[in-house]
Amino acid sequence: MTSHASGTFKVKIVPQVPDENVGHASIGRMSLDKEFSGDLQAVSKGQMLALRTAIEGSAGYVALELVTGSLGGREGTFALQHYGIMKRGAPELILTVIPDSGTGELAGLDGKMRIIIADGAHSYEFDYSIESPATP
Repeated sequence: MTSHASGTFKVKIVPQVPDENVGHASIGRMSLDKEFSGDLQAVSKGQMLALRTAIEGSAGYVALELVTGSLGGREGTFALQHYGIMKRGAPELILTVIPDSGTGELAGLDGKMRIIIADGAHSYEFDYSIESPATP
């Protein structure tokens, strides 16, 4: 059965010092710190890699974040993987729960999250299910 969660979040993005031994100078690396409210009461920490092209409004990013807190009253952790593309101002963003990343009462979590940015505020819509967790 699929459940739905929604709410807002605050995010702090901090550019990291470029490492000339990793990647290319045009690839930016940032740390992510988020605080979720609403149906997801949690904090997260993550890393993001991003690249802007010479064409205004075209860019891409990938990120991983580990979320710790409660979802629908269930406590635990889970990981999100981000895939974002902007083609001349038209965004495409996919956030997916990494399979088998849920712990505690969130073991077996599966789902997709949508991020909405309007008037400088961030909110989320999260469709998820919790199935019997896999055993190692």
